[in-house]
Amino acid sequence: MQEVATTKSPEITTASSDGSRPSENGNLTTRVQRPCDGCRRRKSRCVINEDCTTCVLCEFHHQPCTFHRGTVPRKRKVSAAAGIPDKSKRISVDITPMRREPQPFDETESILEDYANLRGPSLLKATLGLQNHRHARYIGATAEYEPALLDLRLYDDSKGESPAGKGSFRRISEVDHFWQLLEDPEDKKRDVETLDTIENIVAPHGEALVKIYFRIIHPSFPILHKRVFLEKYGRTHREFSPPLLAAVYLLALNWWSYSPDLVEMRKPEVAKLEDLAIRGLQEVAQRAKLSTVQAGLLLLQRPRQDCSWMLTAQLVAIGQDLGLHLDCSTWRIPSWEKGLRKRLGWALFMQDIWSALVYGRPPHISSSNWAVQEVTGSDFPESAADEDEEDGSSEVEKGRTLFSAMIVLSKMLSDILEALYSQKAEAEIRLAVDTTKYVLERAKPIQLKLRAWYADMPDCLRMDSLKARRLSSQGYLHLAYFALEITLHRRIIRSLSSNTDPYLTQVCRSAAKARLVSALDFFNRLKPEHLQSFWYFASKVNFAMIGAFNGLLWVTAITSEEVEVYQRRLQEYRWTLRVSSKSAEFLEIASGILESAVGTLLKAADTNAALRPLPSSMAGTAQSTSEGAAMEAFFAGAENGVFDLVIESYNVNTDLSTPV
Repeated sequence: MQEVATTKSPEITTASSDGSRPSENGNLTTRVQRPCDGCRRRKSRCVINEDCTTCVLCEFHHQPCTFHRGTVPRKRKVSAAAGIPDKSKRISVDITPMRREPQPFDETESILEDYANLRGPSLLKATLGLQNHRHARYIGATAEYEPALLDLRLYDDSKGESPAGKGSFRRISEVDHFWQLLEDPEDKKRDVETLDTIENIVAPHGEALVKIYFRIIHPSFPILHKRVFLEKYGRTHREFSPPLLAAVYLLALNWWSYSPDLVEMRKPEVAKLEDLAIRGLQEVAQRAKLSTVQAGLLLLQRPRQDCSWMLTAQLVAIGQDLGLHLDCSTWRIPSWEKGLRKRLGWALFMQDIWSALVYGRPPHISSSNWAVQEVTGSDFPESAADEDEEDGSSEVEKGRTLFSAMIVLSKMLSDILEALYSQKAEAEIRLAVDTTKYVLERAKPIQLKLRAWYADMPDCLRMDSLKARRLSSQGYLHLAYFALEITLHRRIIRSLSSNTDPYLTQVCRSAAKARLVSALDFFNRLKPEHLQSFWYFASKVNFAMIGAFNGLLWVTAITSEEVEVYQRRLQEYRWTLRVSSKSAEFLEIASGILESAVGTLLKAADTNAALRPLPSSMAGTAQSTSEGAAMEAFFAGAENGVFDLVIESYNVNTDLSTPV
């Protein structure tokens, strides 16, 4: 897919793929330097496919592609640092390419291996991580290739490459090198055959599924580059990595009914597509590119998926092969790829840390070997101008704010797991004289950061910030926040014992109750716009975690009245989750997880109405007051989100003071 520039030029009526006008004998003449009339009215970028005389949008809307209107001067802000147009003013690239039926693979067919050889403008010409049929591996400081010797090689000026056997070395900065290889021809043929099979499974609905993906999923999980994807898709589906194309189709199939073109059609066979995606991912793992990590992360977002912990570990290893753990800000690669690498690196970090939480495993990524810079607005190539106006779409600006906020939460989760759940932390907690105070001392700075994060949350991410006829994914962000709160308080509740000061026990349990009430209130306030949107993979476990936390407070309850209240609340949540699961598949999975976690406890309670699962270690702290009535009033008063009754301040000796 080629892009037509948007500067002044003479009046011209039609254009070819490289932006030139064909003369009557077929030769190319004057280059078109401005958009067609239709794209100018729509305020959309004018893009013309190869061998076409009309732009994509005019062809899609079945209208003439003309250049009769005069040019309109337009001011653009320029970044002083990078010398590029201000991305906040970037115009939409909402493209649905005109597709051709896949033809049988011809071994003599030339499929581009190096995007540097593309004719006309392209984002891919200098890419490192998304070359077609080429892949690169990062050379670390202790690898077999000595950096000092690599510096002695002669590198060309254009891309910084130095030929070496069947591949080449590429120097991307003063200190970083990659070893770049060419793939075997057999891989090319097998990939094309697999891609054709994938395309035939969804045919003739591939275009519509791609559109669904970028309307609904991509805004809230921007790990692809939309223009790069559409440029390649506009030429041929054969330019993709098979698992990535299959993963995009698979996720989009979850919103099949949100396309007016598909709702009455028969849905493609999902199982066969999943099998091709999983097998394809393993086949490309040894010749991985950025698309390999993208495919794996997308496959892990499916509501139902297996072996996610092992796949996450594999993706982390691949990401390190590709240098996703490094600071790429000074690399000699296109600016768009720098932004993509940062977004993809943080998406990998989030996948690792949230998988560690939901599976109870140590994370693979350590802070001492993580150099990825914070994402900024310039790292996101789309803006509000790229938003799809069709009903059921997601908001682009909200999505990038959501993604950035989730990164911050994930870093706090990393702090929680390191400070309270790592093997080192567990050993230190066991050796502490007063385990509860020791846990509180470690939890305090994280709790304060978490509360500040919630207080400073942008208005667009509040639960009631909804746009008419738009899906909104901020639900998974709020759920993640409650998962962090619960993870903190689970560790605090576990530290309580008969030796803990009764007043300290009471305050800790009151704070835990506040977290539970807030989480239950959040769940009850979810609307269809939330439930039908994209939800992060950990959401199903996070919903089950709310019920498990309720169960923890139940079995550690101090009075029989407290036991009854928590039992009733758990039964209510279990029922609400079950009936709500009909509106969202991931809630059905969450319901099943919760049943496995607390089903035995509930069955025991149903069998014995007098059940009071009070551990003997807690019995000494029982109170004589009617805790049940107080708790009912406490639950009844939970109306507006997050309570302020949280452990908030300690004195210099880490003694817990009264909640502020």
